[in-house]
Amino acid sequence: MNDPIRIGIIGMGGFAGQHHDAVATLEAAGECRLVCTCDPAMDSFAERQQDLRFAERGVRLFTEYQQMLDACRDELDLVTIPTPIPLHAPMHRACVDRKLPAYLEKPPTVNADELESMIEVDSRACKVTNVGFNFIVEPERQQLKQRIIDGEFGDVQRVSYLGLSPRAHTYYLRANWAGRLLLNGNLVLDSCIGNAMAHQAHDTLFWCGTDSLWSWGALTSVDAELYRAHAIEGTDTVFIKAQIAQGPELRIAMSHGCANVAIMRERIECSNATIDYQLNFSNGSCWDATVRWNDGRVDQWSTNGTATLVSNIKRHLDYLRGQFDRPVTTLADSRPFVHLNDLMYLASGKITTVPASMVSVEPMPDGTGDLLHIQNLTEVSEQFVDTGAFPSAQGAAWAAAGGQATPADLPRLLPVVQAIAAEAPINR
Repeated sequence: MNDPIRIGIIGMGGFAGQHHDAVATLEAAGECRLVCTCDPAMDSFAERQQDLRFAERGVRLFTEYQQMLDACRDELDLVTIPTPIPLHAPMHRACVDRKLPAYLEKPPTVNADELESMIEVDSRACKVTNVGFNFIVEPERQQLKQRIIDGEFGDVQRVSYLGLSPRAHTYYLRANWAGRLLLNGNLVLDSCIGNAMAHQAHDTLFWCGTDSLWSWGALTSVDAELYRAHAIEGTDTVFIKAQIAQGPELRIAMSHGCANVAIMRERIECSNATIDYQLNFSNGSCWDATVRWNDGRVDQWSTNGTATLVSNIKRHLDYLRGQFDRPVTTLADSRPFVHLNDLMYLASGKITTVPASMVSVEPMPDGTGDLLHIQNLTEVSEQFVDTGAFPSAQGAAWAAAGGQATPADLPRLLPVVQAIAAEAPINR
């Protein structure tokens, strides 16, 4: 595959639009060529087709993905699948059955059973499928992980993530699955951890995987409390504490129910040093790393902004060319993330609605919507990742205790989620 790799993209709207932009950038650099794309509402994207110069680039258009794959299978080296999560499994299977390599957007699925089926399907693939979790593609992260594996910082004792990422209420109106637990009886489990900050949750499990560079932490138990500030069926605020088989404890606090604050910080606490990896909001594609050694030394560096969709797709093109022996994240590597996402619902057993009296409303500066902020959320979240005390244990007025689950509970996921959805204040 020394010539430009020939790509098909399933979809035009939503995140597929970013795939089109990324592939156009790589095509301009001579890395690939877009052969075809499809969308059931292709006619509604006429202006977008002009912007992307489809006619000039010779891109073939279809309204149905299987028709596209059948018509173009001999012209394709890769198919990207940036579609709604419930469509991932059948589309991935369609590519594998036609011996077409696939790049699958994250998360691959939210159903642990379905993931196992997808892993089995991928065992027959002509090339291993990549799952598009963003940040592990950074060379700096891989180098840091290797230093951890080599024991430079001592034993990994705890990994945590604090993610406060504001979303306006309009965020939940962008698609019929947004903020949903179920759609047409199928699991959706849209949430801050299952969607927007799935990348960072996957990162934490990468740091927990102390067996080798390409290993992720395996879960033995999960404790969780789930909340909602927005008028949605699902959760917008999660607190998770998990035990990892390799030894570390994992703590995650995430929320979209916050305003005037944005924090994305990964922390790895080792026996000899504590490492913070924090998003630099002045340059949203860069992360600042700080190592605070127990002896008082401090080391700092920043990434060079390579954690982009362009770099992720480019890395998979290089894998297809034989420059790497594996994708960055395989379907099997995604197993800890999918288990974590499922087990938090099984552990909590409910989603607690934060009373309106404990949620402040602040209009966005551009007037496009309102941001909600749960009372004392920042302080409660900081204390959770620092001490492991859940909001209910801290005495937060809006909190309610959750529970614990283990991987043995995974077969109960659907009925538990159905019961949670039945209690939701809004079903749309």
